[in-house]
Amino acid sequence: MPLQKEVRNWEMGKTKEQAKIANSVSSNIASLHNKDKNKILNLIAQGLEKNKSKILKENKIDVEEGKKSGLNKSILKRLELDSTKINEMVKMVESIASLKDPIGKTIEARLLDDRLELYKVSTPIGVICAIFESRPDAVIQIASLCIKSGNAVILKGGSEAAKSNKILIKIIQDAISSFNKELIGAVQLIETREEVVKILEMDDEIDLIVPRGSNRFVKFIQENTQIPVLGHSEGICHVYVDKSADEKKACDICVDAKIQYPAACNAMETLLIHKDIANLLLPKLKQMYDKEGVEIRGCDETRKIIDVKNVNDDEVKQVGEILNA
Repeated sequence: MPLQKEVRNWEMGKTKEQAKIANSVSSNIASLHNKDKNKILNLIAQGLEKNKSKILKENKIDVEEGKKSGLNKSILKRLELDSTKINEMVKMVESIASLKDPIGKTIEARLLDDRLELYKVSTPIGVICAIFESRPDAVIQIASLCIKSGNAVILKGGSEAAKSNKILIKIIQDAISSFNKELIGAVQLIETREEVVKILEMDDEIDLIVPRGSNRFVKFIQENTQIPVLGHSEGICHVYVDKSADEKKACDICVDAKIQYPAACNAMETLLIHKDIANLLLPKLKQMYDKEGVEIRGCDETRKIIDVKNVNDDEVKQVGEILNA
């Protein structure tokens, strides 16, 4: 057998084994009591605190490699971790642990016939495969949410964050193992595109794929698997300010939505303002955005009120468009 084919078959076997392990432990994760899920989450939070220097060391290597390979500033910003971001990860995990158990809740109930009742109850999905880009903190976010909701998860992060992802997965798996070694397969990592392609064939092991990337990538996933796909690609990050809005709150929200973390995929891209308050709000917002270094591009109606660049008809990312309704 040629070497290339041998390697491919080995990778297929490895990925298949990971999926099988995730599937086999998914029922155990699903049946965990909320206090036990919270115990695992708190162990993850402690692991992040304890291993902060190791995380930063591995992340620094990723960032340096990213700079050498010419990654743009936006990606590098998402890729880079610091003490503040790690502290935010810890708080996020702890906040998820503090939430009520999302499982076993009656969402809907109806009487179909005499003594025949139908209930819709929240239950774990099973095994989720989540594919995302360069944000290593997404590893912690996704894994924590999956644990809380009683799901096993296979993660595929961006290759530019390989070392960061590995150390974070190790911290998660160590936390799970210290609670129960038999559950360690509940959170796993795959690293290559080839492994993603193999995952697409495993509808007998994987229950849901959540891809985050370009529109082309998400469509590829949807068109090449029988596994249900919760697809999302281009951000639809709009803020709408109605004529009834509180002026100060509206300005604070609009500015915060853009500047808190501009590199994030959920930073505001489009601002829609009701025409009745546009003359009042737009000059104030422009002053605030100018101070923060945010460039506004507006439609023709917007440009009658404030001096900004025009938005081309085919331009998606626009700020300052006014509703005419």
